[in-house]
Amino acid sequence: MTTPTVPLFLDCDTGVDDALALTYLLDVPHVDLVGIGTVSGNIDSATAAVNTTALLGMCGRTVPVAVGAHDPLGGAYGGGAPHVHGVNGVGGVDLPAGVAAAEDPAAELLVRLARDHADTARKLDVLAIGPLTNLAVALDLEPRLPELVGTLTIMGGAVWDAGNVSPTAEANIHNDAEAARRVLRAGFDLVLVPLDVTRQHRFDDADAERFTAAGDPLRVALGTMLSRYIDFYETVDHVRRAPLHDPLAAAIAAGEVEPTVRPTPLDVVVGGAEHGRTAPVADGPSVRVVVTADERAADVIRDRILAVAPNPAVRA
Repeated sequence: MTTPTVPLFLDCDTGVDDALALTYLLDVPHVDLVGIGTVSGNIDSATAAVNTTALLGMCGRTVPVAVGAHDPLGGAYGGGAPHVHGVNGVGGVDLPAGVAAAEDPAAELLVRLARDHADTARKLDVLAIGPLTNLAVALDLEPRLPELVGTLTIMGGAVWDAGNVSPTAEANIHNDAEAARRVLRAGFDLVLVPLDVTRQHRFDDADAERFTAAGDPLRVALGTMLSRYIDFYETVDHVRRAPLHDPLAAAIAAGEVEPTVRPTPLDVVVGGAEHGRTAPVADGPSVRVVVTADERAADVIRDRILAVAPNPAVRA
């Protein structure tokens, strides 16, 4: 039986795991990546767009990429995570220049694509793997956005597990907690892929070596940046294995990895010592929180990344 084609909008802050997630999605035959927005998080939104268009060019793919919000709602961008993702967001790896980003801001591109697909056989799905600023701005532009789109899958939060930027908060939610609260309360059909599950699935040095051994510029770049990403996680977890935060969310959004979800009423803490915490509360909106995922997830993601056809015009 043929899997129906899924039109997908990706909102990202293209660091190392975003790069892996994007490359994975480009090999999923039933996913039609119709637009990409970038937001400041791992790296600033403009550099995230440069990284994104470079990766698309290395795969020989053309997808509209729009630069989104530089600053979070009501605040200023804090400068990213160079100690995790490198100063350029992709482990310090130099990528060949891609095409210029689209002129429309990311939120406007998302709203336009949502409207375009609202009356078609398949609504637009949205995968957000960075801070949620662009989605909050899109809600201001189009309050009916939760009705216009299909499923919104978010990589973010730490519900019962510890955070990664504070004892209680995960980076994507923490970086714009006000936007996250607004999005969670907006009425989307929402699946949350938190640290609770992404830490259960990892790549290691053998995966980085497999990518590098493929020999083409795309996989060599991915293998090199993954190795440097693992370097960071060794300092945190004392093992050479890196969690599949964004790739796992992508595989769940694509329907290739089966999740176990626990519907949970959640709210986002704004301000104070627990700023950015995704907290279970009695009266919060119910969110489908992913608690476990198919143990084959890393294999599925790795095989797709290895299968993506590189652009022969890009040479090492």
